[in-house]
Amino acid sequence: MEDTLEQWFIREIVAHEAALMRHLARVWPKRSDLQDIRQEVYIRVYEAAGRTRPLAPRSFLFATARNFMIDRVRRERVVHIEARGDLDALNVLVDEISPERRASARQELARLARAFDLLPLRCRDVMWLTKVESLTQREVASRLGINQKAVEKQVSRGIRLLAEALFGGTSDVEIRNDVRSFQDVSVGAKQRTD
Repeated sequence: MEDTLEQWFIREIVAHEAALMRHLARVWPKRSDLQDIRQEVYIRVYEAAGRTRPLAPRSFLFATARNFMIDRVRRERVVHIEARGDLDALNVLVDEISPERRASARQELARLARAFDLLPLRCRDVMWLTKVESLTQREVASRLGINQKAVEKQVSRGIRLLAEALFGGTSDVEIRNDVRSFQDVSVGAKQRTD
């Protein structure tokens, strides 16, 4: 037995009212308009669902709200500065991340982890402490027992190697060879100073 339009609307749309109102409050500058916007959005969703019920009701609700607010800003003769600044925020998808984007993010994270694992040990430690734990160069130098110039050099090196691995099309083998050549140069320089 199929739901009536009213039952569907209450279950699938009105159930998200609190989230919708939080979103509207975040992106719309005039608080006094929020109830009217919500009502207009509900009307548009209800009328559209009367023709064809959306497959993703929550996404449809928020997309309708975004489109309504954009239309309203365009129609106003005086555009509020706050509204112009928040137009980009209106384009944010409110629903969950799509499976494709989630898979893509996992792949990118795996690539970063592989590239990070290929960094020389000292460079990896410095990068972790500065970029993940957000320590200052002075704190990293103190923790690792090296000078700040060495920290700066390792950060520069780590960023370059990671960028090459992630964006430059450098393969794992090329990174390993680059790391080895850097280690050879570092060892040679250390032997010359000893």
